[in-house]
Amino acid sequence: MTRIDLPEPGPGQVRVRLAAAGVCHSDLSLANGTMRVPVPAVLGHEGAGTVVAVGDGVTHVGPGDGVVLNWAPSCGSCHHCGIGEVWLCADALTGVGRVHAVTEDGTELHPGLNVGAFAEETVVAAGCVLPVPDGVPLTDAALLGCAVLTGYGAVHHSARVREGESVVVFGAGGVGLAALQSARIAGAGPVVAVDVSPEKEDLARAAGATDFVVASATTAKDVRRLTGGRGADVAVECVGRAATIRTAWESTRRGGRTTVVGIGGKDEQVSFNALEIFHWGRTLSGCVYGNSDPARDLPVLAEHVRAGRLDLGALVTDRIGLDGIPAAFADMLAGRGGRALVVF
Repeated sequence: MTRIDLPEPGPGQVRVRLAAAGVCHSDLSLANGTMRVPVPAVLGHEGAGTVVAVGDGVTHVGPGDGVVLNWAPSCGSCHHCGIGEVWLCADALTGVGRVHAVTEDGTELHPGLNVGAFAEETVVAAGCVLPVPDGVPLTDAALLGCAVLTGYGAVHHSARVREGESVVVFGAGGVGLAALQSARIAGAGPVVAVDVSPEKEDLARAAGATDFVVASATTAKDVRRLTGGRGADVAVECVGRAATIRTAWESTRRGGRTTVVGIGGKDEQVSFNALEIFHWGRTLSGCVYGNSDPARDLPVLAEHVRAGRLDLGALVTDRIGLDGIPAAFADMLAGRGGRALVVF
């Protein structure tokens, strides 16, 4: 671990002492260069903590308040914000270029995806913090900052799953488990989980999966068998690989819907022929941050938590310290576990 020096919060900024930070696949994508941001950087974008201090002009939170970090704050003035698509805000990631902190030898560091949550404390723009809703434990609230907003939004906002529809979720990591819980909340059925690791079956079923399929060359056929021979109404892809996206699309019925949550590399090419696009009448759509508006959706998620419909703790398979992050990345690459949570 490295000691860093943070500045005091300036106008429109907030200093937060972290309670917990989730280790997300997007952090791995930043670490291996799949997603490019200015480096060197403090990674970590899914977190929650307590406000230590605020700069001038910050009024919605104050010292002592519990907050969820929002890595993609909307500017409120670009075209996408103006038409209500705040998850596509053109200026959401402008903060990654600022100097966030310095090391003891004076090296300047940037804030990964705006918030630099893999540290005991962080200084962020005021738009990057939202009050923790009542009834949500502070440590668990970290998961609301990415995994749950993304998984819930993929099901409810992007795919718009309706009661009684069949759903298949590819990838039973943190986001996938959140998507499975969200499909159950939506009243979907059957709900099929697909993963390369058979050890994830219990996790998937606890989250709401009625069936579990170990990924193989026959995955699409297996999903069709479990969904009346037609295929699922909706597929949610949480892996970000070309082959998985193609399989997810093939696993849906004629007229089915596939929403892609996983972040793949630019060299991952997905191919379709023109005739099959016409014949199957399926739709394939991207999904950024669950097509969510955190200010709108956090209170909704909190109500599900308070009512017992959404179990945040069930997404966590490992509670670690900062020094456990490299091992958590290795587990991700090996397809092990759900969400690893750094607890400070």
